[in-house]
Amino acid sequence: MVDAGIGRLLIASLHQGIADVAPARLEFYENWLSPTGLRDGRMGLAPLGAVLSFLHREPAPDDHAIPERSGTCAAEWAFEALSGARKGLIRRLPLGLRTRAALRLGRALAHETVGRSRVKWRLRTGHAQVEIRSPIFEYLRQSSAAPMRLFYAAAFRECLTHCDVEATVRVEEIPAACTLVVDILGARSRSQSLLDVA
Repeated sequence: MVDAGIGRLLIASLHQGIADVAPARLEFYENWLSPTGLRDGRMGLAPLGAVLSFLHREPAPDDHAIPERSGTCAAEWAFEALSGARKGLIRRLPLGLRTRAALRLGRALAHETVGRSRVKWRLRTGHAQVEIRSPIFEYLRQSSAAPMRLFYAAAFRECLTHCDVEATVRVEEIPAACTLVVDILGARSRSQSLLDVA
């Protein structure tokens, strides 16, 4: 299959999501999410497709919880990788600029998870729409790619949260892509942010 440029961030976050939500299933998934793949940061689209297909078939609520936890982990790690100065600057920006910073962080995360992804977003007052086009959505069946849509929704939601933006994110399914609809609810209060850290 096509080399989609699957990155270490995606492999590691899927591994962590499975370990957190369904640790008894981790050994099964390590047939594809191998320690070698984690170390080398390389994975083909075929083994990723197998992982996503099995995730889609996990019993509820794990079928949603695993990719959502994985997306949350990826966003947490991406935000923590920013310098302290940049994190501080983002949190001092007005809401509109913080929202843009969060969407840019989400776009960088999507590129880091699948190198050949193309991400476009449009921001209007109170709303944003994010379109992610990736080999995952082009070459895998809709059912196999469904966990990645949940992954990206959770990742963008977490990026917004870390940038102190209160928002909801939902998936709008379209063929060969992932569209996220973001409703900006307002700024997260400093006390909310401190409670999250505690």
